[in-house]
Amino acid sequence: MPKIKNIVLVLCLCCIPCPTMAVEYSNAVKVTFLSWITGSTKVSYERALPNHQSAEFCGSMIGAGYDKFGNNPRGFTMRYAHKFFLADNEFGGLCGFYLRPEVIYSHYTYNSVQLETRTLAQMTALLATTGYQISYGRWLIDVWVGGGYAFGTPAETGYHHGFALWNALGMKNNNIALSFSVRLGICF
Repeated sequence: MPKIKNIVLVLCLCCIPCPTMAVEYSNAVKVTFLSWITGSTKVSYERALPNHQSAEFCGSMIGAGYDKFGNNPRGFTMRYAHKFFLADNEFGGLCGFYLRPEVIYSHYTYNSVQLETRTLAQMTALLATTGYQISYGRWLIDVWVGGGYAFGTPAETGYHHGFALWNALGMKNNNIALSFSVRLGICF
C-alpha cells in the first residue's frame, strides 16, 4: 500500500503549475488516470498536426487492473480520435479546448453470471467528445466528456472499458454510449 501512496503523491505533484508553460511540443504519451481500477490499463499517443489539429491513438489491455464486476474480463480496446482545437493559444500545439470525433472498438470475454459461461462482448462506438488539454512544462492533463452511438454484442454490465452504455433514469439502451476521462501524460 505505501507504493500506491507514493505513486498518487507523485501524480499530484505533477499537476502543480510551473513557469515554463509556453514551450510547444508535438507528441505526448498519456495514461488514463485510475484506469486500472476499472479493470483495464489505457495508454495513448497523441501527435500534433497542422491547422490546430492532432491525432490520438489509444490501446488498453482489459484485465490488467482491478475487476470491480468480478467477471474476470480478458481482451483489448482500441480507439482513434481526431482533435480539432478551437483556437490558437499561447500554450502550444497540444493545448486548449477541443472537439473530437472518436471511434472505439472493445473486444473481450468475461464470466457471465446469467449464462454461467465465458461470454464475448464486442462493441464499437462512434462518439463526439469535447474537452480541455493543458501542459505544465512537459506534463500534460487532458479532461473530456462525450457521447454517441454504439453497436455490437454488449456485456451484461454495460461497461466496455472505454465507454459505458446508457443505464439511467430507469432506462437501459445498448445503443447510447457515454464516455469521460482524465488522462495524465508527458510531452516530447
